[in-house]
Amino acid sequence: MPEPTVVILAGGKGTRLAPYTTVLPKPLMPVGDMPILEIVLRQLRHYGFRRVVISVGHLAGLLTAFFGDGSKWGMDISYVTEDKPLGTMGPLRLIRGLETPFIVMNGDLLTDFDFGAFYDAHVAAGREATVAAVVRQVQISLGVLDFDASKRLTGFREKPTTEYAASMGIYAFNPSVLDLIPEHAFYGFDHLMLDMLRHERPVHIHPFGGLWLDIGRHDDYAIANDTVIKHRDRFFPGESLLEHAPPVARTALRA
Repeated sequence: MPEPTVVILAGGKGTRLAPYTTVLPKPLMPVGDMPILEIVLRQLRHYGFRRVVISVGHLAGLLTAFFGDGSKWGMDISYVTEDKPLGTMGPLRLIRGLETPFIVMNGDLLTDFDFGAFYDAHVAAGREATVAAVVRQVQISLGVLDFDASKRLTGFREKPTTEYAASMGIYAFNPSVLDLIPEHAFYGFDHLMLDMLRHERPVHIHPFGGLWLDIGRHDDYAIANDTVIKHRDRFFPGESLLEHAPPVARTALRA
């Protein structure tokens, strides 16, 4: 079987992180002492993935110049270019050779997710689509009223907490999903999920309880930097803490 492909979505403008992203594509934003996408590539390489296709658009030249052909990381990196925004799933129709199960993911995620176990579980179960999901809790800051059809109060909850499973921006697909994605058109993850439900094609969820951050906003970006410093060993599996520590931290680790 050919090597599995990981498709990394890196074509967005990252407007929520402006003004930084007016001159730097979001996947090149430094987290700790390296770009977020380099952290992702090191993780993928650790879990055995070597073939990567990066979908680029905004400031594409900076991304292709930095990551090149991937040989620096022992990987084979190629690129497809979005001449216009195509959403999260639209770029898949630009890629040739997706003939075996593959992973699709956003290029700005900070996580200690086990990509290898995720892919293996998808393939072993023979699934068509698997979505990695993180469990989150949200507290409603109001008193919530429950009532029946006659508007009579049936319950009261003061500042209740709701739990939900949210997409992590990491997916495993079989090539068969490509027939739902139109060519040269904007088509997002939401469109694909709704179409699969409409056609009664099963989508499975892969729950995850580890670290996960999307660096899309300024507050998230600041948290991501702090998290990498505090939990560095979790983001660089199989690599030396000393090798990737900032100079001040290296001194502390040697002590």
